Amino acid sequence: MLTFLLWLILFILCWPLALVAFVLYPIVWLILLPFRILGFAIDLSFDLVRNLFMLPFRLIGVK
Repeated sequence: MLTFLLWLILFILCWPLALVAFVLYPIVWLILLPFRILGFAIDLSFDLVRNLFMLPFRLIGVK
């Protein structure tokens, strides 16, 4: 919603720039999508390693 409001303000101030942003936003989103997926995969792998190291402590009940 905030992005839309900012786009409306940009549209009121400078409509050609707002139309260019409107066209380029999906393209930039598609370009950045693999990096978001890679970040998600790295985050999950770090969680897996952390949980593997913490498993013995969880089994004996240490917090």
